[in-house]
Amino acid sequence: MTTSWTLPRVLRDRNAALYLTGLTVSASGTSSLWLASGVWVRDLTGSDGLAAVCMLAMWAPALAGPALGTVADRVRRKPLLVRMDLGLAAALPTLFAVRSPGGLWLLFTVLLLYGTVAVVAEAAVAGLVTAAVDECLLGDFNGLRMTVTEGMKLVAPLTGAGLYAAFGGPAVACLDAVTFVVSAALVALLRVREEQPVRSGGDWRGETARGVRHLWGHPGLRPLVTAGGTTMLLGSLSATTVYAVVDRLGRAPAYAGVLYAVQGAGSVAAGLVAGAALRRLGGRRLAAAGIALNAVAVAARAVPSDAVALVSAAATGLALPCVLVAVFTAVQRETPGPLLGRATATANTLVFTPNVIGLGVGAGLVELASPALLLPLYGLALLLTAAATAQRADGPDSASRTASRSPSDANPA
Repeated sequence: MTTSWTLPRVLRDRNAALYLTGLTVSASGTSSLWLASGVWVRDLTGSDGLAAVCMLAMWAPALAGPALGTVADRVRRKPLLVRMDLGLAAALPTLFAVRSPGGLWLLFTVLLLYGTVAVVAEAAVAGLVTAAVDECLLGDFNGLRMTVTEGMKLVAPLTGAGLYAAFGGPAVACLDAVTFVVSAALVALLRVREEQPVRSGGDWRGETARGVRHLWGHPGLRPLVTAGGTTMLLGSLSATTVYAVVDRLGRAPAYAGVLYAVQGAGSVAAGLVAGAALRRLGGRRLAAAGIALNAVAVAARAVPSDAVALVSAAATGLALPCVLVAVFTAVQRETPGPLLGRATATANTLVFTPNVIGLGVGAGLVELASPALLLPLYGLALLLTAAATAQRADGPDSASRTASRSPSDANPA
């Protein structure tokens, strides 16, 4: 396979096109609800803390990723995804009953369910796409997934905000429910053949541990996942300085929205080129390059210049997706099909949980020290992480080897 531009091949693939269309629709609803839920709670209670609980409810299930991922390995993944989409579509309209602070328990319950389904769905999708999409196109496909989700984060919140302002929170929930029905229909059209998974006979804890042991014991995956988690930790620490950076620029706090938009645009662009970069560099080198670029971008934010701040935001947007595409494509390619759900969910937990920790710790550190001190330190730590990742790049590259899936796993129809 050459490093030529293969995105048209991905889009011509029927299964890939169907899935990406469904993802575009469902991601638009998810991004709209993400914004509206916090505003909804804030309007009902006046509490910033309770509004933040919305995000906590959606993120908390990720901590149970290894166990939840086991669900995706116990059943056929396509029917599971269809049922979960339809289940959320049925649950979201119950939010019409939320009319006062006393009804917020229902909103938080639905958001917790939402987050739980998202963890299981991510694990199921990892297994399904390896069956539905040509293995040599996985990097490009994962890059396009990143482009879609990041693109919807830029566009959909405006739709959600407008719908909320005009008709209230229940209308946004209804829109999200419709997007899940459409997504379920598109997933149902995928042409994949899946055999019923064979149970290992062990208990739930033992099955979960098998996925964790595979990921942590794999000489190629463990360094990549560790580098991904470290990058997200340091990235979230630096993200907590955004308002301090904006203040040093002499701008109003709303200017942070401009920086976020520029970063999002960088992420959209990164998704389009990540597949070609993965083929040319391999997983380790691509991850190391992304971490190094982010190191420079983070350290540069200490310079009180609008131009530098904007370029740094775009560079971070370009860098982080490269790291994530390298990590999760490697997990897909190097994990046997029967373990893929558990391994993917475990990787998600190890990569993204540090993000939550970093936001909490960083919020305290930014009160104690200037970003002129903190940002160069975060950048240095990222540069050391990039160097450690690159040193291993001379060995076998987990992202460049052929997938080791068992013959009993699902295959394209």
